[in-house]
Amino acid sequence: MAGSDDPVTGAACPCCLPRRGFMRGLAGLGAAALTAAPAAARAEPSRYGGLVIDCHGHYTTEPPAMLAWRKRQIDALNDPGQTPSPSDLKVSDDEVRESVRGRQLKLQAERGISLALFSPRAGGMGHHIGNARTSLDWSIVSNDMIHRVVTLNPKNFVGVCQLPQTPGVSPRNCTAELERCVTELGFVGCNVNPDPSGGFWTDPPLTDRFWYPLWEKMVELDVPGMVHVSASANRNFHATGAHYINGDTSAFMQFVTADLFKDFPTLRLVIPHGGGAVPYHWGRYRGLAQDLKRPPLSELMRNVFFDTCVYHQPGIDLLMKVVPHENILFASEMVGAVNGIDPETGHAYDDTKRYVDAAALADEDRARIYAGNTLKVYPRLAGRLAAAGLTP
Repeated sequence: MAGSDDPVTGAACPCCLPRRGFMRGLAGLGAAALTAAPAAARAEPSRYGGLVIDCHGHYTTEPPAMLAWRKRQIDALNDPGQTPSPSDLKVSDDEVRESVRGRQLKLQAERGISLALFSPRAGGMGHHIGNARTSLDWSIVSNDMIHRVVTLNPKNFVGVCQLPQTPGVSPRNCTAELERCVTELGFVGCNVNPDPSGGFWTDPPLTDRFWYPLWEKMVELDVPGMVHVSASANRNFHATGAHYINGDTSAFMQFVTADLFKDFPTLRLVIPHGGGAVPYHWGRYRGLAQDLKRPPLSELMRNVFFDTCVYHQPGIDLLMKVVPHENILFASEMVGAVNGIDPETGHAYDDTKRYVDAAALADEDRARIYAGNTLKVYPRLAGRLAAAGLTP
């Protein structure tokens, strides 16, 4: 994108920056609106001591060599002879270990998170950059690095893959890499970008038959997808503050207006960031489904799930009150979109376990949200946990 100061993704948005320090300026926003509920209205703090699975983690602390490889690839778009191959990337095991030691592993231990489903940096997928070969090579590099992180830290991470999507190219082009990641690398799911164009929405809706080859492969492999956009190439849409929420909300409405899950009754899709605007406007979507003579949302929710990447207590409380508890998966997206300290609480915005601990939940619902629901949505996960010596 013209005027970008980001040499890696070409989009000058905080989620795509090659180093840490995302969104520090947000610390002063929304103080009054985001104030936690009065202490008298809060539930007793949770004493839950079971497994806590974060279904939404990204590799945002990549080794410098990986970012340099991506820069070389982008720089070579106008000179294909200089394009690096995936095998050109050289990163030592020590560099891989160090890349997650000071942030993800440290925060997992501090916050009481058992392990995370771990995928490449969402803003770095950059499906709008280059062509199908560009996307495939970058996906291979990214997924292989996730596999190395998981292999070196099997009790902390389980792999979720990036797909080699490209605007205008059939999602059938993604199925071979998905199958490789699931059957050879042991990944348990994938991220699906509903808008590979980066904010211009040039491909058909997720319910269109254009997407069916990917849904067929996901059903065959019995893996879910997280519906997650990448960087915004449209300057009207800030990446994490607008484009992400646009993607979440748009995907849900696409599902409301079509019969995707009649054709794929076992397909499971996770809408991140708490479902975007959907829980806040739950009555609107119920009413629209009714006006459009569509099935009630309860039918849709057999296949659609939301995570808890909502960064204040009132938002989590609303999510828990509106969305069925069996459709909510614990997640934090750390280290990711919002990386600062909330001045109202003194705690990190993305320490979402604090909010779920404080929510008014029955013990069995809290256990579902922390682990049970994720194990159901990601059926291959149980085997990965057993192999790592972890049990719910």
